[in-house]
Amino acid sequence: MSSKSHATLRYTSMRFSLFGACFVVALVLADLGVLPTTAGVSGVFLLLILAGIVSAPLSYVLLSRQRDEMSAQISSGIEQRKARPGGGMKQRIAAQTAAEDALDDAVRADRTA
Repeated sequence: MSSKSHATLRYTSMRFSLFGACFVVALVLADLGVLPTTAGVSGVFLLLILAGIVSAPLSYVLLSRQRDEMSAQISSGIEQRKARPGGGMKQRIAAQTAAEDALDDAVRADRTA
C-alpha cells in the first residue's frame, strides 16, 4: 500500500494530535500558574481556544508535506472521476435535468389532454 493512499486520514490525525498536544501544554501551564485562567467550563473553553490558535500556525508549518500529499490525493481522485465515461458531474446533472424535463412535459401534456 502506498504512503499516499491514506493521506487525508494521516493529515487529519496529525492535526488533531498537534491540537491535543497544544491543549495539554496549555493545561499544564495553567496548572503551574503561567497562564491565568478562570475556574470551570469557561477556563477550559479559553484553553481550547488558545490551543486552537497556537496549533493552527504550527500545523501550517509542520504539516505542509502531509497537506501537499492530501491535496495530491484529492486532486487525483477528482481527475479519475472526471475521466470515467459518463461519470462526470456535468453529464450526470444534464441527464437528471433531461429526465426531469421529460417528466414535467409528460405531466403538462396529461393536464392539457
